[in-house]
Amino acid sequence: MAEYPLSPGELLRLAECVREPIRFPGAVQQHGVVLVLDSTTLRITHASDNAKHHFGIEAEALLDVPVVDVFGDELARRLADVLDPESLTANPVQHSVDGHHFDVIVHREPGSLIVEFESLTDDDQLAITVTRAAFRRLAEAQTVAELWRETAVELQRITGFDRVMVYHFHPDSHGEVVAEVAAEGMERYLGLHYPASDIPEQARQLYLTKRSRLIASSVSEPAALVGSAGAISPELLDLSAAELRAVSPHHREFMRNMGQHSTLSLSIIRGGELVGMITCAHRTERRLSFNLRDGLEILANQISLQLYAMTEIERLARRNTLRDIRGVLVGQVDGSADLHSALLRQHVTILDLIPADGGALVFDDRLETIGDVPAGDLRALVASVAQDGRGVRRYSSESLPLGEPAVAELMPGFAGILIEPIGADGGFIAWFRREITQTVNWLGDLTPANRATPLSPRNSFSSWSQDVTGTAAPWDDSSRQAVELARDLNSALLGMVQAQLAEMALRDPLTGLPNRRVIMDRIEHAIERHRRGAAVALLFLDLDRFKLINDTLGHAAGDAALISVAAAIESATRKEDSIARLGGDEFVVLCEDTTADEARAVAQRIREAIEATTDHRLSASIGIAMADRDYDASHFLTEADAAMYRTKQARAPQ
Repeated sequence: MAEYPLSPGELLRLAECVREPIRFPGAVQQHGVVLVLDSTTLRITHASDNAKHHFGIEAEALLDVPVVDVFGDELARRLADVLDPESLTANPVQHSVDGHHFDVIVHREPGSLIVEFESLTDDDQLAITVTRAAFRRLAEAQTVAELWRETAVELQRITGFDRVMVYHFHPDSHGEVVAEVAAEGMERYLGLHYPASDIPEQARQLYLTKRSRLIASSVSEPAALVGSAGAISPELLDLSAAELRAVSPHHREFMRNMGQHSTLSLSIIRGGELVGMITCAHRTERRLSFNLRDGLEILANQISLQLYAMTEIERLARRNTLRDIRGVLVGQVDGSADLHSALLRQHVTILDLIPADGGALVFDDRLETIGDVPAGDLRALVASVAQDGRGVRRYSSESLPLGEPAVAELMPGFAGILIEPIGADGGFIAWFRREITQTVNWLGDLTPANRATPLSPRNSFSSWSQDVTGTAAPWDDSSRQAVELARDLNSALLGMVQAQLAEMALRDPLTGLPNRRVIMDRIEHAIERHRRGAAVALLFLDLDRFKLINDTLGHAAGDAALISVAAAIESATRKEDSIARLGGDEFVVLCEDTTADEARAVAQRIREAIEATTDHRLSASIGIAMADRDYDASHFLTEADAAMYRTKQARAPQ
């Protein structure tokens, strides 16, 4: 899913959301009471002004009073146990005040204890049984889509809320409803997208630490916290961890516009990042007990872990597939002297690694393309976005018409480009994707006509379609694949250069024949085989009157003659014979499993082949030595050299 440009109104709402003090509302929800205690004296420093409704005691009458004087030693002791890390007592503990029964939840803040009295519900036993069954059923999901779908089903079954939606956040922070269960007659939101400001960044950060959030009523005004004389302002109290923390007025309006009276939200976290949420919504007031919410947090954590495992398996499987494709591409390069052919014209191409409409490769100052690419000068196009003083640099965009309109004019019809440099001389691979028109269905009309003010929530959440142009399919992790391909190619190219250098070190640069180093090693091995019974002959060849060619016609003519002689020797010898140029006009031929008569026949064919070269009427003196078990390579070569001189002397005019 491509990222979408933010409208001025959306930017304004995001900026406003940052300023909203959602952690420090100075108020609480009406279905419970919050007391703040001095952590040293345990005196009540703050109380919510709905204490009269729940306790029958005015909030002001509670201030500066030790908590034991109001609720007794037993509650104070049990709260201390909850806070003791060595104790097995955990939130919540239960307590009754003025005939009302409460779950009591306590947590620490710097210098204070936050104590919440939340009216009891009767679903605690349900918390144990239904979450256990949901654990088992969700564990059977095989795909991410199935996990999302079954999560919505299970949460609706457990909570009884009218609607359960599972949200997924996209990389640009906008969201999408990926699963939904809704009561009969309710409008459906499955598949709809919503802007980032619906769940702004500071709220998402809060959902990383406070993983569930119950909002009991979108219509009740919050109960303000009042403080004792000398206590800090209620608006400075951090209620991030409080179950009863009051709700932003913007969000309550948002809920009312969606027809939601009560909601429960649960975080889906992967790798420390909020990647989604589960939101349960009801058209009338509906609350769940702390214990059930706690159980659902654990269930949501399992869903998060299961999601992580599934996506990690998918990622690893895709990585392995792409690694195999890269391996094939590099193998094609290793088996070819032509990089362009290896990457663009073989069975597997660069478009198999990174799907695109077309691609281009520049290497050794040669440009070739594959598929559908922009018309015009591709080098100039790449230089306009990815050229700096050091050459071509890495670059990617999936929305050139929006981000680089001047560049987009150079590639009409295309919106996506991915460039990865290769080699050291301005080479690169580029992938191109055509512009696509995407129709996105949003959760409500995003235009100003659907808001009372620019900062107001949307009035209607009926599906609203928007055509998005100027973008291509997103590159996602393609940039990393391009980097890894370039790394592999650079290694392969370096290996080829090193292999060529190694080959050059073993070859005569003029004739391409093996050099002295190679033939001496082969002679040594041949002598070892001779000691085990094989007959081995060594022919030493020296051209007659070759110096005259260099002196009269020049070295270029002499080099041409040597090349002709090398070709003649190769044509006259057997494929199992080893030929080498020692230097100057001297050559040797190693003939294994060869008798003296067979060696003389080879020598005769070589002599005739050389004399058949008509350019300079060349001839050669050839000496033959047969291997002896006492020889080493140098001795064997010396014997063949001596035989050649005897032949030359015998042929010299008397």
